[in-house]
Amino acid sequence: FDRVLKCGADKVSVNSGAIADPSIIAAAAKRYGDQCVVLSMDVKRVDGTFRLFAKGGREDTGIDAMEWAVRGVGDGAGEIVLNSIDTDGVKGGFDLEMLDALAARVHVPIVASGGAGSREHFAELFTHSGVDAGLAASIFHTKQVDIKDLKRFLRGRGVEMRL
Repeated sequence: FDRVLKCGADKVSVNSGAIADPSIIAAAAKRYGDQCVVLSMDVKRVDGTFRLFAKGGREDTGIDAMEWAVRGVGDGAGEIVLNSIDTDGVKGGFDLEMLDALAARVHVPIVASGGAGSREHFAELFTHSGVDAGLAASIFHTKQVDIKDLKRFLRGRGVEMRL
């Protein structure tokens, strides 16, 4: 945390490191403030529950993801990035069901990850309650969606947007 923040970052995201040592969340929040601590979660449906995965989504921890989120926020995480393994890379839209389940349990900003495939997916996400931000990578890298066009599209749909 210290090194990353001293390099100019405003926030630090923790995932597998926090699973290995959950005390890192509280320690970082105490030292740097809750606003700096972002709990990143890779989550997949397993037997009808939302399960937390580690190591880039390769290792099932057996931990209930929603309980983990509540614990993380209780320990001082001021924001959550939720990556749905089920929708990541599929480009069929964000996992609104999973995001709704999380929003019902925690009251910190939620960043949605996994599933973006079109401008319409972002419009659906940003007009959906309980989600504060969304992220994507491959659709921008492969030029399937142009960021400037996306911003204009979202603004035209009533989403507050800097151009």
